[in-house]
Amino acid sequence: MQQIYDDIRGDFRYDSELNGCLNCGICTATCPSAQFYDYSPREIVQLLWTENVEQIYDAMQEKIWACAQCMTCAARCPFKNSPGGLVAIMREVAIKHEMQSAKDVLRPFGRVMLKLITTGNQLSPDMIQPDHFPDWGPNIQKVEGDLSVLRKAIPVKTLQTVETAWEVSLKTSVEMYTIWEMTGVLKSLELMDENLFDVIEDFIDEKREEYEEWLEEQEDDD
Repeated sequence: MQQIYDDIRGDFRYDSELNGCLNCGICTATCPSAQFYDYSPREIVQLLWTENVEQIYDAMQEKIWACAQCMTCAARCPFKNSPGGLVAIMREVAIKHEMQSAKDVLRPFGRVMLKLITTGNQLSPDMIQPDHFPDWGPNIQKVEGDLSVLRKAIPVKTLQTVETAWEVSLKTSVEMYTIWEMTGVLKSLELMDENLFDVIEDFIDEKREEYEEWLEEQEDDD
């Protein structure tokens, strides 16, 4: 627990996100997540301000994952705290320490990451099916109609498919892979889901080879 707290406290953003607390409650009063979940931005600030290591660890089991990262709290706080920013730090530390809460919360996003890395799209029409996203709530059950037929009605040819939402160039995809590597996204993925990481890494390698071949072809044409 102490190491987890030390990692939170040692983050370079920490001192700019936590400046004190009047305990006024404005952050919680304006927080959309606080209306629906057992979550309070003020509680997060208070726990960190008082260095309550045990309760900080407890909050990282569930509460920090309720934050929508809208940053309304940061905009309203008279002390210029950013509870949302502190939550972001706590989430990253949870991933770093391979906490089970992080794995449980992020697992459903694995399919989105796989779609993003393979097509450049976070979602595609063939994913928007009643049985595919039950965790999206009851409204997903209202999706009806033959999406393959509906997509063919779109004037732009590159959108007349259900496998992708739009066309992404090979160059853009490779640039995205590089950003993920340089910013530590892939390293975090490896900690959370090693199997998915292996699949995505293999795909990235293939795409990079394909891109290198394309560059060589362009040089030959010139």
